[in-house]
Amino acid sequence: MKKLTRLVLSCLLLASGGIASAQAENFPVSSIRIIVPFPAGGTTDILARFVAQYLGDKLGVTTLVENRAGASGTIGSEMVAKSPADGSVLLLTATHHAINPSLRRNLPYDTQKDFSPIAVVASAPNALVVSKDFPAKNVAELIVMAKKEPGKLSFGSSGIGGANHLSGELFKQMAGINIEHIPYKGAAPAMNDLIGGHIPIMFDTLPTVLPAAEGGTIRVLAVTSLTRAASLPDVPTLDEAGVKGFEATAWFGLYMPRADGNPAYTKLVAAMKEILAAPATRQKFATQGVEPGKLTGAEFTAFVDSEIKKWNAVVRTANVPQE
Repeated sequence: MKKLTRLVLSCLLLASGGIASAQAENFPVSSIRIIVPFPAGGTTDILARFVAQYLGDKLGVTTLVENRAGASGTIGSEMVAKSPADGSVLLLTATHHAINPSLRRNLPYDTQKDFSPIAVVASAPNALVVSKDFPAKNVAELIVMAKKEPGKLSFGSSGIGGANHLSGELFKQMAGINIEHIPYKGAAPAMNDLIGGHIPIMFDTLPTVLPAAEGGTIRVLAVTSLTRAASLPDVPTLDEAGVKGFEATAWFGLYMPRADGNPAYTKLVAAMKEILAAPATRQKFATQGVEPGKLTGAEFTAFVDSEIKKWNAVVRTANVPQE
């Protein structure tokens, strides 16, 4: 009986080792580096570490995350664009990736030609928020106020050209209003001034907004996604509030160097599709206030192209200076 037990255990160990070995053989490389073009500790970095763990388990390879911050994400992105397209080096970055082509005169890569989009890893709506004593109680009243006194109202953001700034510019354009942009060096000082009543309006990501909203120091008038946020089910979307078709979500994407549909790309798309559909991923991402993405492969590529076109139009109309 003991011999039989040992034999069964040996077979199980050999089988499990064989599965892991087969997975590693199926994927072209034995290790993956995920480049995050921002400092450690932010949402992009945290999501990259989740993805590294999930991909390592799924593909049977060693994974690690490397932060290469600077120049609005372009330093790390350039490094990936110039890496081999064998699956060994990936890029996990934020909405900036689709905005930078409109903001920077001389990017060291072509965003649409030098990368193969793998998957939208996660997304989160931004929110239109106001100081707690702001007279307008809803979006319609805010728009009436802004039209009555053009240029008097202002909105804050984490800086010129960021997703939150451009959300405000898109709102101005679609609502037909004139409100002044006040850029800050980061979301935290802007939020502090909103809470203190020094600025009346701000666009910011939902994970940042929720604590202040729950504490009653600011009010959320709308979210910027086309569907309501699960964490704020009673807050309307801007589309519902009368700014029809408005959508400006923060999203995080996974890319590799241009791969032209090679085996590494195909396997990564398939793996991410399974990872993002898993209930455990949704639960894990919820701790960061984001939802797993739904677009992979060709659908994600088309989405990136549409985002580049959309933000280019917003930047041009708003006359945002190029760097």
